[in-house]
Amino acid sequence: MTWKLLVTGGAGFIGSNFVRYVLKETEHAVTTLDTLTYAGSKDNLGQALKSPRHTFVEADIRDGKRVNELVGNADVVVHFAAESHVDRSIDDATAFASTNVVGTQTLLEAAAEADIERFVHVSTDEVYGEIMDGTFSETDRLDPRNPYAATKAGSDLLARSYMTTHGLPVLITRSSNNFGPRQHPEKLIPKFITRADAGEPLPIYGDGSNVREWLYVHDNCRALYRVLTDGEPGQTYNVGSGIELSNLKVAKAVVDAVGASEDQIEFVEDRPSHDQRYALNTEKIQTLGWEPKWSFEDGLEKTIEYYLEDRRNVEQN
Repeated sequence: MTWKLLVTGGAGFIGSNFVRYVLKETEHAVTTLDTLTYAGSKDNLGQALKSPRHTFVEADIRDGKRVNELVGNADVVVHFAAESHVDRSIDDATAFASTNVVGTQTLLEAAAEADIERFVHVSTDEVYGEIMDGTFSETDRLDPRNPYAATKAGSDLLARSYMTTHGLPVLITRSSNNFGPRQHPEKLIPKFITRADAGEPLPIYGDGSNVREWLYVHDNCRALYRVLTDGEPGQTYNVGSGIELSNLKVAKAVVDAVGASEDQIEFVEDRPSHDQRYALNTEKIQTLGWEPKWSFEDGLEKTIEYYLEDRRNVEQN
């Protein structure tokens, strides 16, 4: 069986990697919907733009008329589109509430009316808040501590409500910190890579002790597809690697891999509501037959290769 997938935010980081994965590994057709904000680019889709099974549509998920048309022509929806940078949400959360909550509601309404076969809502571990010991399971309460996380938690609850109220077959994934090719350079690892290579400071909030669980983006794409095909509607699935590293350890790993100096690491004033640690229990998704394949070291090597080749090609042209 082949599907027609509508992938929102498919020109962004995780979305573009997922579109590429689906076109390479399956026979499904994909329509990418993206409004091409600063964080999205058609360049991220690369050869996917030339595939006869791929269509790109530049539109906003808050545009109800356009969304109704696109959802009506799809079998399943995989919803990535979101404002996602915590620092930006602290400065001004307006776009986050509008896109992450109102945009998601617009999609859910269209999907319910179109009798979509599956709706995968892509979320984040940040909706749980911080955890000092142990791991979060899917049944733990949501306790978001910054505006970005709060808007994602709101969209999670909206998605669940459409399953309960309208019978929409919603599946939710909550992944740990992703890294890999095509991530916007404002994010931690690509920022560290490009700055280390350029001999610039690597700014770290506070004392660098904040811990994140790092997941290579290709493993997340595999997980998302497994949830799409084998997950149970109405369920939420955590997606994590078990690889926990402090921000300082990440900086040192990048410096070492790039061949830079640890003297470039610079501690700066901590940001407000900076969660100390995230960690996920992934036993539930493992019952679907998924487990991560990429080590942090192998994923970092591929990521550095992508960013430094891209940077040097730009400098030469």
